[in-house]
Amino acid sequence: MEELELLFVVAWRTIFLYLLILFIFRIMGKREVGELSLMDLVIFVMIAEVASFAIDNPKRKLFESILPMILLLLIQLGTSYWSLKSKKVRDLIDGDPSVIIRSGEIIESEMRKQRYNLDDLFQQLREQQIGSIQDVAYAFLEPSGNLSVFKIGEDHPVLPLIVDGDVQESHLDLIQQDKEWLLDELKKLDIDDPRTVFYCSYEKEKLYVQLRERFKSS
Repeated sequence: MEELELLFVVAWRTIFLYLLILFIFRIMGKREVGELSLMDLVIFVMIAEVASFAIDNPKRKLFESILPMILLLLIQLGTSYWSLKSKKVRDLIDGDPSVIIRSGEIIESEMRKQRYNLDDLFQQLREQQIGSIQDVAYAFLEPSGNLSVFKIGEDHPVLPLIVDGDVQESHLDLIQQDKEWLLDELKKLDIDDPRTVFYCSYEKEKLYVQLRERFKSS
């Protein structure tokens, strides 16, 4: 009789935790598996481990298993909120894309920094039907591990120069400009403070700027 009760508890907990995890993941937001950040992956693995402990030990109080899952959810929501507000926090948690190839040249120092080898690079180039390094204008290793490739002669990637008010100096280097040049260009558009800018990019030799909503009417 006791074994039957344990089986019932295990079955009930499995269904309950399945629905709870679905609810938690739904609150976390929609993301493809390949686009999960390191923080998302850690949260998912820990929630799965906590759920497995609750099922493996049916004599343990269910609340003791649910509490860590709720705390993990709150941690994820908190980091998501701060990531939305700050580009620096996003870079700290998710990382920033790395330029692996520029103008047909492999950047060896960046590959060493990312612990990314030539076999991985060539495999991902083959998967995108790229036959020669010399055909590549830019190749970015994304935080997800995917390789984004832009061929010579095609439209170049959009490089944000300002994101959430933060100047992206690494992107300025890619277009062979500096922060002083950017500030001068903004002044031509009557923008004195880059912190008022929500998004700024340089496309087709022209600066595109979108102010933060609270500064549009001013």
